[in-house]
Amino acid sequence: MKLGISSCLLGAMCRYNGGHSKDDFIINELSNYFEFVAYCPEKMVFSTPREAIRLVRVNNEVRVKTTNSKEDVTDTLTNISKELTEEIHDDELCGFIFKSKSPTCGMERVKIYPNGEGQSENSGVGIFANLIKEKYPLLPTEEEGRLSDPWLRENFLMQIFAYKDIFDFLKNEPSFKKLVEFHTSYKYLVYAKSHVFYKKLGNIVANHDKNDLEKVLADYKQCFLELLAQKGTLANTYNVLLHIFGYLKNLISKDEKAEILETIEEFKQEIVPLITVIKILNLYVRRFDIEYLKTQKFLNPYPKELALRSTTKAYK
Repeated sequence: MKLGISSCLLGAMCRYNGGHSKDDFIINELSNYFEFVAYCPEKMVFSTPREAIRLVRVNNEVRVKTTNSKEDVTDTLTNISKELTEEIHDDELCGFIFKSKSPTCGMERVKIYPNGEGQSENSGVGIFANLIKEKYPLLPTEEEGRLSDPWLRENFLMQIFAYKDIFDFLKNEPSFKKLVEFHTSYKYLVYAKSHVFYKKLGNIVANHDKNDLEKVLADYKQCFLELLAQKGTLANTYNVLLHIFGYLKNLISKDEKAEILETIEEFKQEIVPLITVIKILNLYVRRFDIEYLKTQKFLNPYPKELALRSTTKAYK
């Protein structure tokens, strides 16, 4: 799995001051699951160390200028960013992590300075990040700073693993039967994110209009990628847990039922994290060898070693 990364987050000494912004979570955790593809438009244009650059509003247009000499480097950075963007294909990368607040890589809230006197505003987007988002609007993207938020981290990791899954499925001789199997495995994960997309994807798979396979797959891919950008909710996740419990209630004792339902309610009240409920459910799924639930991505959307779903404040 290939993940695009701003070079400085990997420890490359490419920042304007000759330093880096090495991120421990990316280096120590994500490196176990992803092959990193590093990008730094600034490094390809300027030497290191160098004069810092910033976004500057000039006559209602945002430009990039050096901080001291005030040289306008907008066109140079835009051209190299376009070249890098053209090298990227949406079926090769499963996501991208950008350096926050960067005039080239910041996804949002990048400072825009006035051309003269006045206050700066936190409303800018980095040149390179903006081009990537424009060309590949459904590619999972995030900033390293936001990944410290458990809820955003979980959603991003779930998104990139599912993104990889859909492209792998489409590359391996898909058929109507295989599409049904793929969709079925994502049933509860989809439901936890959006009831609307759950219905849309179900209708595409049902194929009431008798479309050919190519069109059905294209429609499903588009809708599935749009779904992945949705954030799960506490209410939807609670409902999914109750649905899964329904497969167990006739197989377990009265005390076991009470214990599971109590834990699900504690999750709803944000007393215990989601991982607590998932571990209990997976235990019973394995015990009774419930094949349908064993294939559900909702129960195992990413490697357990990533220790996600481990906070009681995972939903907002």
